[in-house]
Amino acid sequence: MWEVHDDFIGVHVVKLSIEKRLQAALPAASTSRLGRVRYVLELAVPAAGEQLLSMLVGIVDTFLVGHLGAASLTAVGLANQWVMMAMVLFAAVGTGGTALVARMVGAGDIKEASRVVVQALLVAVVTGTCAALVLIWLAEPAMRLMGAEDEALHLGILYLRIVSAVFTFAAVMFVGNACLRGAGDTRTPLWVMAVVNVLNIIVAWTLINGAFGLPRMGVAGSALGAMVGRLVGGLLIVAVLLKGRAGLRLHWQGIRPDLRVIHRTLRVGLPTSLEQLIFRLGMMGYARVVASLGTAAFAAHQVALNGESLSFMPGFGFAIAATTLVGQGLGARDIKRAEQDGYTAFGIAVMMMSFMGLIFILLARPIVGFFTDDPEVIALGIPPLRLVGLVQPFLASAMVFSGGLRGAGETRTPMLVNGISIWLVRLPLALLFAQVLPWGLIGAWMAMSIDLIVRGIWMFARFRSGHWKTVEI
Repeated sequence: MWEVHDDFIGVHVVKLSIEKRLQAALPAASTSRLGRVRYVLELAVPAAGEQLLSMLVGIVDTFLVGHLGAASLTAVGLANQWVMMAMVLFAAVGTGGTALVARMVGAGDIKEASRVVVQALLVAVVTGTCAALVLIWLAEPAMRLMGAEDEALHLGILYLRIVSAVFTFAAVMFVGNACLRGAGDTRTPLWVMAVVNVLNIIVAWTLINGAFGLPRMGVAGSALGAMVGRLVGGLLIVAVLLKGRAGLRLHWQGIRPDLRVIHRTLRVGLPTSLEQLIFRLGMMGYARVVASLGTAAFAAHQVALNGESLSFMPGFGFAIAATTLVGQGLGARDIKRAEQDGYTAFGIAVMMMSFMGLIFILLARPIVGFFTDDPEVIALGIPPLRLVGLVQPFLASAMVFSGGLRGAGETRTPMLVNGISIWLVRLPLALLFAQVLPWGLIGAWMAMSIDLIVRGIWMFARFRSGHWKTVEI
């Protein structure tokens, strides 16, 4: 038995020496190509499932709200732009936590990995609470800034205020899941998101439609479903980490901020947060361009985005696998394995996402029709979904190699690539194609597709350069 305690963290490992514990967490002995592919899949498939479930919160909301009309669909779509903006704050802590935990686990320092988790959760509570207060207070100007008008404006304000109320718990869930993935546990976040989705579906469906004698609440019911799901998800993550999972454990007794650990976490994560801020501002500008095309066009845009989000599932899963495996490989000082695992994750992701792209091309009409029965919205949404199906391999490259670079601690490159691409490629081309030229919504999605191609090629080239192998965190 090996046991370590300090003033606020306990780590307990039974019947395993440090070396055997690491072999259990990191099957480095599986050096064969097949063995590494199997391990990549063991990490990626649950992470992909988690992403699917995470996306389902928005997909379910879109499906249920979409049948209330274009104004409701537009309100939820524009309000969620601000919800995703809040996630930028959590990304700094989550990315730093993932990279540091992965590196510590790879090096065998389980005690320090648990210390990172505790500090990351403390920062998550602060950032989540601040985000909630700001968005509740500024919901109306936030929605006006996005171009919401009339009914969509009032519904969007209501939705945004309700979902923002539990951002503290959402931040804890986001960061806790990220730390567990860094330790190689992608299954626990999967189950947490499963619970979140079940609650979201039950509550949202019940309150939107006024089932079981309850009042029919429409958009507010959808927001309450998301709120309840994220609240419970945050509580579940805390319970899991108090009990201990994947070698990580936290104790609340005597918890206090550790500025050294917080600084290391944010030093790695802040470039990602800045990247996401730059990217999210660009996306909001892009959404504003699309919103100027009219309510029906934006509703079609939102539906097509939700259809496309299905391809994020494997992309996210293999990006997480790349983050964890590259970080763990560097922590174990096995650079060759880290590099091979990154390429393996990319290869599998390309195959799966190309298959998803083919589905988008062949089944665009039923996919769009699943979310709405408005004929105009369906007609506008089909061409964009087919177009983005063609560039799925480039999206795979952008996602997976970004994940690999973040796992190595090289978070500045994704920040620069994503920021430059969206502001100098997507936005200018969207304005040109959608407003100057008479191409409308399909023009805006042409700009998006070119942006994905640029980012995919750039990320691949950066990973291939090998600069990330020498990054210290």
